[in-house]
Amino acid sequence: MSFLRPQVAQPPAMPVEQVQHDAQRAEAEPHWSALGQLTSPTTSPWAIIGETLLLPMITVALGLWLNPTDPLWTQAHFPWAWFAPVVLALRYGPLAGIGGTGMLLLAWLLLNAGNPTAFPKLLYLGGLILVMVVGEFSSLWLARTRRAESVQRYLDQRLEFITHQHYLLRLSHDRLEQDLISRPMAMRDALSKMRGLVTSEQGESGSASANALLRLLAQYCQLEVASLHQIKAGVIQTEALGTLGVTTRLATGDPLVVHALEAGRLCHISQSTVENNNPSRYLIVAPLTNLNDECFGLLLVEHLPFFSLQDETLQTINLLLGYYADSLSVQALAAPIRQRFTECPPEFAFELQRLWHIRQISHVISAIVVLEFRHQAAPPDLVQQIQRQKRTLDENWLIAEDERKFLATLMPLSGASAAEGYLSRLEIWARQRNGKTLAELGIFGHIRLLDSLPPLALLQQVEDIVHA
Repeated sequence: MSFLRPQVAQPPAMPVEQVQHDAQRAEAEPHWSALGQLTSPTTSPWAIIGETLLLPMITVALGLWLNPTDPLWTQAHFPWAWFAPVVLALRYGPLAGIGGTGMLLLAWLLLNAGNPTAFPKLLYLGGLILVMVVGEFSSLWLARTRRAESVQRYLDQRLEFITHQHYLLRLSHDRLEQDLISRPMAMRDALSKMRGLVTSEQGESGSASANALLRLLAQYCQLEVASLHQIKAGVIQTEALGTLGVTTRLATGDPLVVHALEAGRLCHISQSTVENNNPSRYLIVAPLTNLNDECFGLLLVEHLPFFSLQDETLQTINLLLGYYADSLSVQALAAPIRQRFTECPPEFAFELQRLWHIRQISHVISAIVVLEFRHQAAPPDLVQQIQRQKRTLDENWLIAEDERKFLATLMPLSGASAAEGYLSRLEIWARQRNGKTLAELGIFGHIRLLDSLPPLALLQQVEDIVHA
């Protein structure tokens, strides 16, 4: 079907699994020098206690070597020994700095046991104040760093998810152009059936869901003999959860299976023949990995048509399995909310749960803006117009209630000011579009923050607004 469109030279697209592999390899490579690794703070409490005890002792030992008459430099022009508690306070906060100060005090008492009245009070008072100020500064910036890292991890997850969806969309477009006649179904149909599998996952047995997934892969990727095995606690179950065709017994020591589990990504027969002299029984081995990088299943393909073993087929299998695994993660995380609020979209509930986790570990709040639409004043298509005004990271939930409609917009990593800015932007848009304010159009906004209340309690407030 390539003759249906002009041939335009395009740069080759890098497969998703190759992008993920390169990212993991880049993370594994050392980015710091040996000095940087030595000076970076540790997170082990025993290591922190060891440094708190050892660093002041090293300072005192150096003082005894360099200045035996005054090892703590209390009579010198500069108290060099105080570098130890200051460094500890900078690395781990005021508590470690105070511990280092106590070690210096203990050293002074041991070195001046016969003359305790000569204690340099002002020197130690000033040093203690300096250590506490430095420790407070360190604690503030450590908290900011942890918060920034938490937000960055969240944005990386969203970027990876959006990249995954982008590849699915691009592949769907290519298949619609190239394989519409030869293929029995399009990628959109495959994804629709995949959503149906995920929706009915809790109502079916695991075997029925696995067989349905294999039938879908056979229909779209032309698999002929394949099996799906569950992984529990890192162990592959020998009994297949679902089979397609006449399969053989699982070979856990197969080189392709071992390589796929070690790499954590899809592997095919050519990789096995290049990296290992032992022949593999399987043509394709692909792990089912969710958003948290947890592997809970393994797809083993024993036979498929010769001309189907190509890069596009491998990429399609990988993307469909990834979409299925990610959707299962979404359903599992959104299940507590959807049990209570059955009309809540899974994506909305899933994102709300993730943002609550971000709030707990990094204290970054998010917001929900609920827009109330009164039918007697609002145009019929106004709800759809405002839905298109949402940002890329936002999630919408449209609630219909008798004479009114409510549009709940979840705004990740946004406080009250960002929510008010969103309402102000809608106000300006309404004036430019319709020449009226939101109130004149029958739209009223309510802001609820994901701060102290958990998701279920917050959604209960949204339900109270709907039924008010």
